[in-house]
Amino acid sequence: MFSHIMVGTDDLDASKAFYDAVFATLGVQPGRVDNEKGRVFWMSPTGMFGVTRPINGESACHANGGTIGFATNSPEQADQWHAAGLAHGGSACEDPPGVRDMGAFKLYLAYLRDPDGNKLCAMYRMS
Repeated sequence: MFSHIMVGTDDLDASKAFYDAVFATLGVQPGRVDNEKGRVFWMSPTGMFGVTRPINGESACHANGGTIGFATNSPEQADQWHAAGLAHGGSACEDPPGVRDMGAFKLYLAYLRDPDGNKLCAMYRMS
């Protein structure tokens, strides 16, 4: 449904370490660095994700109320994603990883903020 997602960062090295770790749990290869433009990109069969130094030269900031969600194959993979993020500069937010009953369906969700404060979620749709 989307072509790509790009978030801002003030520290490319910290962002690359964080996203390489969380994406490795999802089977995504390490990001490719474009030092000239100050960007890193990760590619998967379902989309592209990138981090960039803001083009306007101002500090990066996160969206209030925004969340970027990543699909997982199991609750265990979501937990691995969450642990990798915490170990690489991320911070826990929302409720701890676990099942959320949405009435007609259940989701397993794990929330993090990346080193720049962007809110992320690993989601597994339960049957």
